[in-house]
This record gives sequence, C-alpha cells and structure tokens, in this order.
Amino acid sequence: MDSAEATDRLLAAAEDLFYAHGVQAVGMDAVRERSGVSLKRLYQCFPAKNDLVEAYLLHRDERWRGSLRDFAHARGDDPLAVFDWLENWFAEPGFRGCAFINSFGEFGEPAPGIAAAIRRHKDEVRAYLRGLVPDQGLADQLFTLVEGATVLAAITGNPREADTAREAAKVLLKALE
Repeated sequence: MDSAEATDRLLAAAEDLFYAHGVQAVGMDAVRERSGVSLKRLYQCFPAKNDLVEAYLLHRDERWRGSLRDFAHARGDDPLAVFDWLENWFAEPGFRGCAFINSFGEFGEPAPGIAAAIRRHKDEVRAYLRGLVPDQGLADQLFTLVEGATVLAAITGNPREADTAREAAKVLLKALE
C-alpha cells in the first residue's frame, strides 16, 4: 500500500471514528485497526495524533463545504438552500453536530494546527455565505443562524431546527429588499 492510499484509508477511518465517538475517546490503535493500515505506516503518515486530527478536520472541511456548495449551486445559489441542505444533514443517521465545534469543545484550546483548522472551516463557511448575499452584515447573521441551528439540532436531535433558522433567514433577507 502506497502512502497516498494509506493516508486516504486513515482519514476515512479517523472521520468515521472521531465523528461518532469523539477525538479524545479514539486511540490511534482503533484508527489503525479500522483502516487496515500498519502501525508503522500510520506513524509515517501522521507522526502524532494531533497531525491526524488536523488532517481529519481539513479533509472533512473540504468534503462538507463541497457538498453544501454543490447543493446550493443546484438551487441557483439561493441562500435559503443552505438551510435545506442543513435539514438533510441533520436528518442523516449518526448526525452528531458540527465536527469542528465538537473538536474545539473536546480540546478546550486545541493544539495550534487543530485550532487553525477549526477557525479556517468557520472562516470559509462565513466567506461562502458572504458570496451568496450582497450584504456582509446579513451574511454574518445567516452564519450565526447556521451555527445555532447546527448546535441545536445536535442537542435536540431535531432536524427541523433548520426550519426555524430558515424562517429567520427569510425575515432577514426580506428586510434587505
């Protein structure tokens, strides 16, 4: 198995395990076992667990934002489509909220690379919303609705938290007209 394949398998295993059980609860042996990658190769790819956590977050960010962007684009880049996408995500089996918020909560003040990956994700989501609406202040308010709905959906287990946020977003968007 080459390094690229090992990295892909390790990241897939880490994403499954870290998201389902939490970063702190999952050891490197569990990632190694799930991935089928040797311990030696694991540490060649990721010399420390923090390296794997950072790579997992960056990988998840790309996948997550790509899915959101594709969904919204297929609906004419309507900012309200973001909330439709959220409701679908919230209804997925195994939904546990935002991996970035969860990771930050687990670590408190995480290692610098992990903290940077978390902040980058949040900055990129905010920037994406700023690209969908002409008013930066409104985009920031939509970002807050997205974050709040995500936290509430994780706590309540109710995917319809996205509906509440969507209705608030409609009011905000109408006020801009």
